Amino acid sequence: MPKFHNPQTIADPIGTYSHGVETPPNARWLHIAGQIGIRKDGSVPPTVEGQTEAVWQNIVAILAAAGMKITDVVRITSYLTSLASFPAYAAGRAKFLAGHRPASTSLVVGSLVKPEYLVEVEAIAAKAAPAPKTRKPASRKAPKRAAAKRKKKPGA
Repeated sequence: MPKFHNPQTIADPIGTYSHGVETPPNARWLHIAGQIGIRKDGSVPPTVEGQTEAVWQNIVAILAAAGMKITDVVRITSYLTSLASFPAYAAGRAKFLAGHRPASTSLVVGSLVKPEYLVEVEAIAAKAAPAPKTRKPASRKAPKRAAAKRKKKPGA
């Protein structure tokens, strides 16, 4: 499980994120490419709310394909094409994160690859490696000594 760092010596996060996230040793890492608001059928919702929903559905599906959950996300980078879209995006993101607070950066950019794309999100997830299975040591019977098997001859 990741460890979240929000030290008391700096200002609290101003949103649903953590200042730092420490991943467990030997974690499996998943780097998720920037997801745009495109549905499986290729359609692109016209609103930031619809695209945000599609983006996070895509991220959840990719996590599931890797055997991970939203709580394994440790880093998010969000790109929006308008600052006015941020409140709607933040509400949709909060719905999917459900209280989880990965490290995060949000940027407002002039444009994404196509003008109809309003939001794009990259994510990094890390899942702790399963605990090693403990094996019972093989029971070893003491070797029988040939001398112990032989009957001692009287007077020997």
